[in-house]
Amino acid sequence: MATRKIGAGRMTSTAGLMLATAMVSLVARQRRLEEARLQVQRLELEELASRRAAIAHQQRMHWELLAKAIDDPSLAAVIDTYDQDIPTEKRRQFFYANAWYVNLYQLYEAGILDQEELFGRLREIFQSPVLREYWEASKGQRASLSPSSDEARVGQMVDGLIKDLDEADTDEWWVVGTPPTV
Repeated sequence: MATRKIGAGRMTSTAGLMLATAMVSLVARQRRLEEARLQVQRLELEELASRRAAIAHQQRMHWELLAKAIDDPSLAAVIDTYDQDIPTEKRRQFFYANAWYVNLYQLYEAGILDQEELFGRLREIFQSPVLREYWEASKGQRASLSPSSDEARVGQMVDGLIKDLDEADTDEWWVVGTPPTV
């Protein structure tokens, strides 16, 4: 019987050693998983930062190109898709209106404005008769957008907002309309 006790003790020792080895292995595996999760998180943050930098660069380029078109009618002719009966000065205003609209849209795209904030800013800028004229004059440009795109969806939101503003029974424009839900 003494032999059995010694054998059982060895088995207990072996089981303890196996358990300890499994625990060490488990801890090491958890550490590797946590390191991998942190690496994925770092990569996602880098991608977001890169996207925001690209959007900021695109905004600068958009403004620089529009500023040149506003300042020089011969350059404006390159991008001018408005009705030819619109006077040159009004076209320049439309280019500037486009810059304001695109700026807000890009702030939304970058995640700086949420949908409710975007709606509020759009509600404000579309108080301007020139912006409303620009919106009407540029409807053909928006017609080429994919209906499922974010840009088309925001355009539809503006169309609804302008309709709500036109039909409102109040001078308190800042309370007109309801931001669409996501």
